[in-house]
Amino acid sequence: MSNRKAEWAEDGADSSTGGAGSGPSANTQAAAGSNANGRPVSQKQVEKVVLQYLKTKGYRDAEKALRADAKLSGQESTLGDLAQTFPGSEVGSDASVPNWILFYNEAEEGNPDAYNQSYGELRRWIDSSLDVYKHELYAASYPVFVHSYMDLLMRGLSGKAIEFMKRYGSDHVVHHGRTIAALKTLTTKAHVEENALSRLYRDNKYGIRMTRVGFELLLSFLQDHHYTLLMRTVNQHLNIRTVDGGAPISSEADADVGITGHTQSQLDHFNSQDIALGPAPLDPFVRDEVERTLQGEAGRFVKDATAKEASALFDTFAQVRQENAASALSADDVVPMPPARGVEVAQHIADLKALRKRVALSPAALPSICMYTLHNTSNALTCAAVSEDLSLLAGGFSESYVKIWSLKNEPLRGFVGNINPVSINSEEDAESAREKTAEPYRKLVGHSGAVFGLDISFDSKYLISCSEDKTTRLWSLDTYTNVVCYKGHNYPVWDVSFAPQGFYFATASHDRTARLWSCDHIHALRIFAGHLADVNCVRFHPNSKYVITGSCDKSVRLWDVQRGSCVRVFTGHTGSVDTVAVSPDGRIMASAGEDQTINVWDLGSGRRMDTLTGHTGPVYSLAFSQEGTLLLSGSADETVRSWDIKRSSSASDHPIIVQRRADQQESAPTATAADPDAMDVDGAEPNGTSPQQQQPSGADTKKRDAAGIWKAKRTTESEALLKTWRTKSTPVYSIMTTKRNLAVAIGAFTL
Repeated sequence: MSNRKAEWAEDGADSSTGGAGSGPSANTQAAAGSNANGRPVSQKQVEKVVLQYLKTKGYRDAEKALRADAKLSGQESTLGDLAQTFPGSEVGSDASVPNWILFYNEAEEGNPDAYNQSYGELRRWIDSSLDVYKHELYAASYPVFVHSYMDLLMRGLSGKAIEFMKRYGSDHVVHHGRTIAALKTLTTKAHVEENALSRLYRDNKYGIRMTRVGFELLLSFLQDHHYTLLMRTVNQHLNIRTVDGGAPISSEADADVGITGHTQSQLDHFNSQDIALGPAPLDPFVRDEVERTLQGEAGRFVKDATAKEASALFDTFAQVRQENAASALSADDVVPMPPARGVEVAQHIADLKALRKRVALSPAALPSICMYTLHNTSNALTCAAVSEDLSLLAGGFSESYVKIWSLKNEPLRGFVGNINPVSINSEEDAESAREKTAEPYRKLVGHSGAVFGLDISFDSKYLISCSEDKTTRLWSLDTYTNVVCYKGHNYPVWDVSFAPQGFYFATASHDRTARLWSCDHIHALRIFAGHLADVNCVRFHPNSKYVITGSCDKSVRLWDVQRGSCVRVFTGHTGSVDTVAVSPDGRIMASAGEDQTINVWDLGSGRRMDTLTGHTGPVYSLAFSQEGTLLLSGSADETVRSWDIKRSSSASDHPIIVQRRADQQESAPTATAADPDAMDVDGAEPNGTSPQQQQPSGADTKKRDAAGIWKAKRTTESEALLKTWRTKSTPVYSIMTTKRNLAVAIGAFTL
């Protein structure tokens, strides 16, 4: 017997449940209450109350129609007489329909078990409904559960609230585990009034997407069974958007919009704004200098290899310029930048060389991955980053310092502090002015709290770090010293990111804001406010015109740097968003986090392109290939996975996917008749373990409840998954792709 069936027996429910649109009959105690003697109140009595009300008001035609439709006899009763049969206090001789509704609601509120009974009936009805509507109905039941729990606490029924949480909280752990864990810590009315999470739910409506049929079924069930408490929750705390069309909602993530602080019409307005996603135009100084440099090298010697390479680079540069000019931003959309220097010219030439040597990736040509594993970190490593030229690796630690390693195994020798720049006339002078050390690593000390975010500038000259101490620090990688300390956030700063062209950087904080900074100002240039919870991650769009943020409020936002306003809101995650990435062409964005799924978005339309499933732990990092065709992800499940995000409609017939399916079928165990519910639809264990490992002992040998079985059967790997690389006890903290499409992953070995 399943857990839910056991609860059904314990509750003493003696009515049957049906499919979608059906449920316990209206004459049960749960549906219409009971009178003072415990006898159930029938639907006929309700109809008689309405009939007498119509007669009192003189609505003869309506009275006649109701009497005919309800097949009521001619026996007359006063409202006062009829009111005696309903639960609650005496209504009296002046009873009316509004009075009856009021007393009926008070009677249900006065019953400490009303939430337990009504939500239990709702859950059992959803379990027995049609599979095509279960996704949206389960999604709608989550905010109902949350507000029911908080209502019990607000009424001082802590014991009933704890019992309610123990009985039904496990229904939502899969998609809302962190929120459920936080709600369990609320045990009194004062907790609900003071806690930030509870205020977020009480002050904002929870967004849900439902088909019109599913929405009507839910309302019909609640109305037919007179669950006024649940109806009030749906009316006050849910923002349900009905979706027209015959296509059902395919997953709970599609139905669960979450709390965004905006109505659906406002979200539609956000996502309909015009945005410029083209590349930033090439700086005239960089363009002219690159042309002059390449032409000069090509004209030196006709037969020289360097000249040939320079000539090829010049042709590539001309092609890149032509493509860039066709889609580049207009002059009005360009973010102001400081005058270009020689380092930008050298970097552009290096990018051209990398472009010529780039390995084209596709589902048939997967990337090579270089994995850097940090040992003996004692679980103190919180973040990691690697420079674009693969010369440096940096790690942030909970002991308040940043550590840098040379990936070339060269000594990291900074300039001495009392150097006179005028005395540097040659490379020999520069070397003599450096510190005398042979160590290939350096420790940067300055923060007074755990370091949570790191990033290295495109030219590997600067490192930016953010910390629990509410500050962001800029470090010089020439002197390995702190250059600037930026203050502005009022709470810990979770993430920091340089703009692709440098100079600007952005931060994300616990104070629910992201901020835009420039290296030459100590105060923030923009404050991006709108998220309803912590901003966990921040990234720049490739053209530096937009900043993308992911938050604990389960949404992702796109902000216009120049206006400081939000131009896109992406909803659909069922957990906090911990990482985001943008394709090099700036058209596609991917987000992932606590819910173990990756959502792929079209930035232009604001619509979700795909949902990628397969990870069994939170996703920490994402990176696109340089062509934007493949997506790489690193996760706490100690794996790196590659995904085909631009697969065609015939992708399921791709040889790699066909072979992967064949391998899964060969290695998957077959379901046995003894325990068919322990397997998923493909016959494999949902978490990849054997049936012997899955079977608990003792009292835990019961099968999963109906909702658990139904959800587990639909937890499968996406067809877009191309390959999984597994590490040895090493969660993957960060992943990136170089200009030549080499993937670099970083993690810390755990015992």
